[in-house]
Amino acid sequence: MKRDHTGRPSGSTDTADAAPGAAREPSIELTALSKRFGDKLAVDGLDLEIGRGEFFCFLGPNGAGKTTTIKMMTGLVRPTAGSVRIAGFDAQLEPLEARRRLGYVPDTPFLYDKLTGREFLRFVAGLYRMEEARARELAGHYLELFEVDRVADQLIENYSHGMRQKLSFAACFLHEPEVVVVDEPWVGLDPKNIHRVKRFLRRQADEEGLTVFMSTHTLSIAEEIADRIGIIRSGRLLRLGSVDDIKRLARRPGTLEDVFLELTEEEEEEAAPA
Repeated sequence: MKRDHTGRPSGSTDTADAAPGAAREPSIELTALSKRFGDKLAVDGLDLEIGRGEFFCFLGPNGAGKTTTIKMMTGLVRPTAGSVRIAGFDAQLEPLEARRRLGYVPDTPFLYDKLTGREFLRFVAGLYRMEEARARELAGHYLELFEVDRVADQLIENYSHGMRQKLSFAACFLHEPEVVVVDEPWVGLDPKNIHRVKRFLRRQADEEGLTVFMSTHTLSIAEEIADRIGIIRSGRLLRLGSVDDIKRLARRPGTLEDVFLELTEEEEEEAAPA
């Protein structure tokens, strides 16, 4: 199979033209985004723009609002207020256009156990109305890339958690999205596959102009790979910037983990009753 310079089958779009950190047109726009569950305000007026080709890491403690934000971005949860735009399309007013341009890897894969891996990718291709030959070519490519090819004709119910996660990545990239949202992508992956996926995502952002929005608790990876990070706590954005920018705002030098703990502990102290 003929491949382009990134290893993807030829025919893929190579559109990157902005270096990391340069001004870029937004691929993700969250405007005054809020979500309330009863009396709990899970996300509180979030404003955020992620540029085309940017690798953005979304950090926060459990219950901070990360997954709720992601579910609003992917159309799984309707916002109480505010808007989401994906590649210029309003996720509520133009949901099909927005979803066509979006790939999603959830923390717990959505798969059909009674299908084989190959059948599942064929099903996903049908949802996006992909041309059959192109879908077959890309399915073969991503099954091989994520090392699912050897079990592609086995039922998914027999897959390990790590194999399910890798199949989710293959499904995410099958329709050639412009924006990819990944929620805790390292769960179930061994160190070798974490390294492989990490390099692949970074390369796609750098060379293909893919926008990556990743929620993770693995702060060392965020520090290594992100163009910018956002730290959320109690539904509000505490900090936004490059790793170096955020480190400079800390009271004392340290790793991103040190800064993260300092910021979130400060927030807890301020929220505690007197």
